Amino acid sequence: MRALGDVVPVTKRRASIDASQLGFTFDPPMAATSDADLAGLDRIIAAKVGLALKGDSRGRHEIAGAMSALLDEPVSKAMLDAYAAESREAHNISGARLFALIAVTERFDLLDRLARRIGAALLVGEELHTARLGHLRAQQRELSAEIKKMEQAATPIKRGAK
Repeated sequence: MRALGDVVPVTKRRASIDASQLGFTFDPPMAATSDADLAGLDRIIAAKVGLALKGDSRGRHEIAGAMSALLDEPVSKAMLDAYAAESREAHNISGARLFALIAVTERFDLLDRLARRIGAALLVGEELHTARLGHLRAQQRELSAEIKKMEQAATPIKRGAK
């Protein structure tokens, strides 16, 4: 039992929503084509880096180690701290390191949010099968419609009949 005034250790809070349960929307994103559509993107990316780091149960040293192994180049906790700091404009994360961070933390939802800013969306793993199935069914409907149209226009072939 703790006595009054004892220091209670603070534990890291885990994310209340599992990243794998975040919904995917089929609403097509708008492409970034207007002036300033991507203004402040460096800060937004830094915020996503921070979310990926905070949402992971591992510490930043361990995440940096996993990224280092994946990239076969050194990544340190200090680098991750700098990448996550929105105010440190001179320390932006490279594309390769951002992809490594997403892969290590499995926060594909964050990469999807970034992709949607430019008019794209992200499918992960088995989701590709679902998208391919939808594409094949759309092609099947087009072919069925074309076959129906041809059936109405086609006449039997009669050769040699007089």
